[in-house]
Amino acid sequence: MVALRPGAAGAALKALAETLARPRAVLVISPHWETEVATVGTASQLETIHDFGGFDPALYAIHYPVQGSPQGAQEVLTVLEAAGLPVRTDAHRGLDHGAWVPLRVLFPQADVPVVPLSIQHHGGPQHAYRIGQALAPLAAQGWLIVATGNITHNLRDWQQAEMGAAIDRSYAQRFSDWVHDQLIRGDTVALLDYRQRHPDALQAQPRDEHLLPLFTALGAADTGAHARAIHRGISDHVIAMDGYAFEPMRRS
Repeated sequence: MVALRPGAAGAALKALAETLARPRAVLVISPHWETEVATVGTASQLETIHDFGGFDPALYAIHYPVQGSPQGAQEVLTVLEAAGLPVRTDAHRGLDHGAWVPLRVLFPQADVPVVPLSIQHHGGPQHAYRIGQALAPLAAQGWLIVATGNITHNLRDWQQAEMGAAIDRSYAQRFSDWVHDQLIRGDTVALLDYRQRHPDALQAQPRDEHLLPLFTALGAADTGAHARAIHRGISDHVIAMDGYAFEPMRRS
């Protein structure tokens, strides 16, 4: 619903966009494209995929007419292969809502080419982080890496809350606070082991595909980078909409 009601999270994305240098291209990792093997979208024209049901009809009328980049996709393919990772291509994949909704806020003119990259749920945080490490050279070559999802994503709890059920929502804030603390202090080991480290992890992320892109962004960040929260907040009862930018450490 950020596409129709940007709210504070959308405003934070827009403010971030105003501080960014224009990237050569955007590599977007969405939790809504899952494949067995890391897959790079190579299409020249990216379809706006409306991969959801039961929402405001106005959403289905939105199209984000951005172009892909077959040449850029080859660069992504090259760095993943150089890291020894199995990788495939998809010449037809467009942008699901996990990609086009935030990109439409960041680049409303749809004037920056986009390359989508899938996630592999079975690989868990360690695999997602390794993918990010392989992508790190792209960030140094003018790419913007955008990883989307939610810090907490329990749709069952959200549905119950929508129906007026009395549920304990406090776990969402506790878990998002913990993730924030680890990101700020740079404790990657704890983050990668979050399902064992935090008692609310399973309720916050019953199936962790919505957190996996964060680990890819973390891996892609320079070893001297630090995480800066651009927005923190719980939306729709239990959905943490926190967003982070990974920036080079300032040298004195």
